[in-house]
Amino acid sequence: MAWNLSLAALPLLLARRLFVPGRRPTAGWWVGAAAFVALLPNAPYVLTDVIHLADAVRETESDVQVAFVLVPTYAAFFLAGFGCYVASVVLLERWLRGHGWGLPQLLGADVTVHALCAVGVFLGRVFRFNSWDLLARPHDVASVVDMPEPRSVVLIAALFTVLGLGTAALRIGLGIRVRTPHAP
Repeated sequence: MAWNLSLAALPLLLARRLFVPGRRPTAGWWVGAAAFVALLPNAPYVLTDVIHLADAVRETESDVQVAFVLVPTYAAFFLAGFGCYVASVVLLERWLRGHGWGLPQLLGADVTVHALCAVGVFLGRVFRFNSWDLLARPHDVASVVDMPEPRSVVLIAALFTVLGLGTAALRIGLGIRVRTPHAP
C-alpha cells in the first residue's frame, strides 16, 4: 500500500511543478508533461487494490478489527490515491484555463486524461506493466494495445466510467468546479 500510494503521489508532485499559473512550455516542460502522463495512471491504480481486501478480511481474526482498522485503512488509501488523481487533473485544468482553453476544450482534455488513465490502469493491473515500461519495453506495451480483445475494451470502458464519475463525485463533494477563464 505504501509503495502504491507513493507512486500515486508522483503525478501530483509533477503537476504542482508543471502546471504553475503563467508558466510557458519549454523543452524541459514537455519532458515533464510526458512523465506526468505516463505516471498519472498510478494514482487511480490504487482503486484496483480492492482485489486484496477480501484476502485481508479472511486473514483477520476479528470482525472489530475488520470494521475499525482494515476497512478504514483501505478507504483512506483509496481516497488518498484517487485524491492525488483528481488534484492532478484540477491543476492541469487550471493551467489550461489560464492559457485560454474554454469549457469544451477542458472537458475534452478531461475525457482524454480519463481514457489514457483507464488504459494505463488496465495495462498495470492486467498485464503488470509499469509506467517506465513505456520506455523500457515499448514493443511489449504496444503488442498488448495493438489489438485488444472485446473483454479488454469492456474493462477499459468500465475503468473510464469509474474515473469520470469518481472524479465528478469527488469534485462535487469538495466543491471544485470546471470554470472557463471568464467564469466567476
